[in-house]
Amino acid sequence: MTSLPQVEVLWWHGCPSTEQAIELVREEMGRLGLEPQQLAVREVRDHADAERNRFVGSPTIRVDGRDIQGPGDEPVGLTCRVYRLRDGRVSALPDRAEVSAALRAAIEPGKRA
Repeated sequence: MTSLPQVEVLWWHGCPSTEQAIELVREEMGRLGLEPQQLAVREVRDHADAERNRFVGSPTIRVDGRDIQGPGDEPVGLTCRVYRLRDGRVSALPDRAEVSAALRAAIEPGKRA
C-alpha cells in the first residue's frame, strides 16, 4: 500500500494570494481522492525560519518535501512568490495542472510531475 503524500503550503503574512493557494491545493487534493484537511499550512515568520525552510516566497507548495515548481536560483526570503505558468506568463499562483501533476506523481508510482 502506498503512503499518502505530505502536502504543504508555506506562506508569509505579507502575501495576498495565500488563501487562493490553499483553496487550489485542497480542491486538487479532493479531486484526486486525498483528504483536503490533511494539507499542512505553515507560516514562515522571520528570515531565520525562511532560511531553515529554504523558503523562496509565498505561497510555496510542496509535495513530499519537493517544491512543485523548482525555485531555481530564487533567493530565500520573506516575499511574495512568482510562478511561471505553462504558457510563459507569470502568476502569484501555479497552474492548477501543475498542482495536480505533482499530487498525482506522489500517489501514482511511475508518474512524474
